[in-house]
Amino acid sequence: MADYDFDVLFIGSGPGGYVGAIRAAQLGLRTACVDARETLGGTCLNVGCIPSKAMLHASEYFDAAANGAMAKMGVEVTPKLNLPSMHAQRVDAVDQLTKGIAFLFKKNKVTWLKGHASFVDAHTVAVNGQNHTAREIVIATGSSVTPLPGVEVDNAKGIVVDSTGALELAAVPKTMVVIGGGVIGLELGSVWRRLGAKVTVVEYLDQLLPGMDGDIRKEAARIFARQGMELRLSTKVTGCKVSGKKATLTIEPAAGPSTGSGPSTGSGQAESLTADCVLVSIGRRPNTQGLNLEAIGLAPNARGQIEIDGQFRTSVPGVRAIGDVVPGPMLAHKAEDEGIAVAEWIAGQIGIVNHTVIPGVVYTWPEIAGVGLTEEAAAAKGAIKVGKFPMAANSRAKTNHEPDGFVKVIADATTDRVLGVWCIASVAGTMIAEAALGMEFGATSEDIAYTCHAHPTHSEAIKEAAMAVRGKPIHM
Repeated sequence: MADYDFDVLFIGSGPGGYVGAIRAAQLGLRTACVDARETLGGTCLNVGCIPSKAMLHASEYFDAAANGAMAKMGVEVTPKLNLPSMHAQRVDAVDQLTKGIAFLFKKNKVTWLKGHASFVDAHTVAVNGQNHTAREIVIATGSSVTPLPGVEVDNAKGIVVDSTGALELAAVPKTMVVIGGGVIGLELGSVWRRLGAKVTVVEYLDQLLPGMDGDIRKEAARIFARQGMELRLSTKVTGCKVSGKKATLTIEPAAGPSTGSGPSTGSGQAESLTADCVLVSIGRRPNTQGLNLEAIGLAPNARGQIEIDGQFRTSVPGVRAIGDVVPGPMLAHKAEDEGIAVAEWIAGQIGIVNHTVIPGVVYTWPEIAGVGLTEEAAAAKGAIKVGKFPMAANSRAKTNHEPDGFVKVIADATTDRVLGVWCIASVAGTMIAEAALGMEFGATSEDIAYTCHAHPTHSEAIKEAAMAVRGKPIHM
């Protein structure tokens, strides 16, 4: 057998790469992880999931104080925004977590190779001019912001920014246009709306949140509009011009296919939108540039993704791939599970990821979450039963003055097996874990309906929605 420097080498230290590296080391493999950043954690920890949640959480406090939510509960305050301090707590959260990964690397004896990795052959990568060999190499390079033709991002100026730049704004813009009505745009748009910006969301499709359940998409739009966001749906951005400290977008009605789930709110003719800040958030694309995949004869598919089999093996023996660079949702927790699974396959074990049960969460207020099939997708496969329960009828939500949203349970009409769960609630991201666990074990709606839930909790809404599948909930 060839003598390699490492048993496994991960390219990228995001949620897939660093988790996979730690798991591989725990299993006794000589492990290395390549990353060029000064800190570990990839996009998620440095400029994505973690810092955005820090800003979302802090801005929720400010919004509750500024807009009367706290006053309803007898806490009367007049908040003063200290944006530098808000940014500082974000930076501190990132610093603690990235240092935590460095500690875990050291504890588990994972070698961190700082620099960019480029394939020399299927078992060798060059990092800063030095070759490193491994029996198995795992591509875990994540994704980056998808550019929009005609709109040039310059984060340093803070006028036209991507998601990274939107985390670093030195002042609250009076007006902000978010291009893209997906998860990232709505989360970051929510941050700056809470802090005082007038936010307009421009979305090419006729509804927000592509890929989510139809009822969820409609209800989310109503909630965001009521919160003060202007939604310009079925609208296409054709250009952007920066003059001074303002950006002017040219927009026109979208000519693309309708989702069939909502009407257009466009004016029907070309027009302009001027804002202090424009956030470009139309999606993400796999990071494969600079890897020199040509050297090993590996070509991405038409969508830029690396095709894999059930053990994450690419078409090149000895090279595997996980996370955002492979087909499937670009979610940190999916990448983490794939990191663990690929390490276990390489160690001679069986790695398991159930890709049909991957929850997704939008960390707005309220939160939006789902797992499994949408009602539309489930109905296309066969007969279904659906149960819904409004959060306004949930005792904990009512006590907390959190009436918005609902829980929806979708089950097979014959077997009663749960096919999907969708919810909008203040803690939907936490609630959805129950649904994912139930689906992982093949739960029926009856199983959930007859499971005792603590009272009073938001999660009782899941029980009541499951009861609604089978008949009637108690509190409606």
